[in-house]
Amino acid sequence: MVYLSSFKLCEDKLNNPNIYPHNVFRDKDLYPFAFEPITVLYGNNGSGKSTILNIIANKIGIKGSESMLSSGMRMFGHEFLNGCRYSLGDDEETGRTLRRIPKDSTLLKSEDILYEIKKIQQTAALSNGMVYDYMKDGKTKEEAEAYLSSKEGKKQIGYIKFAQEKYSNGETAMMFFRDWLTPDALYLLDEPEVSLSPANQVKLAEEIVSMTRYLRCQFIIATHSPFMLGTLNAKIYNIDTYDYRECEWTELENVRYFYNFFKKHEREFTEE
Repeated sequence: MVYLSSFKLCEDKLNNPNIYPHNVFRDKDLYPFAFEPITVLYGNNGSGKSTILNIIANKIGIKGSESMLSSGMRMFGHEFLNGCRYSLGDDEETGRTLRRIPKDSTLLKSEDILYEIKKIQQTAALSNGMVYDYMKDGKTKEEAEAYLSSKEGKKQIGYIKFAQEKYSNGETAMMFFRDWLTPDALYLLDEPEVSLSPANQVKLAEEIVSMTRYLRCQFIIATHSPFMLGTLNAKIYNIDTYDYRECEWTELENVRYFYNFFKKHEREFTEE
């Protein structure tokens, strides 16, 4: 499913080349992004891929965006957003152009993922760990829950917040994605591979592919993970290039770096 069909960044030029967000794109030859069910914005650190996701989220008005209008330069942010253009996709059943982006659509940033991981771990530790510990001391479940609701119990809860965590960050991240990603929505994901092992990066990418195929989801993903790039079968825009050209995943610098590194050490994997 394609909810957001295309997006054109503002090309207005300013006399001052250092005004955000114009400065991110001042040396770029910009063409509209044409989105597919899965589209990747690839780029190294500082390339501007996260900024692009946030601009899209602000322009189309979905959850998770960071305001571009709250600083002393709000006029420039407002003008930039006004200069951006987008088009919606077609309804797969009627063939008519969609009127809006689904209400559950969201931008999820890498720092949001880490924050949600902490929330899940905290909740698991408190709800499961503390009640269990008090029951081991002879209290009933009701007595344990009543104590934890008291003033003294709440104080004890405060002592253990963000302390002993039941799951690793990677395990918790996978739990979060399974619960958080729901059907019929557009998701903008900024480096979702944060905290995930290579194997879990592949699992997440496979889940994303399934959700586009069976659950009417669309994803626009900023990543430089070779494991996700090689699994998603996505349209890939290389944000490191001056014209944001479309590339195959095997052409990308980060992927080639991994390839060359392991090629250099190939004998160490094959020696008896």
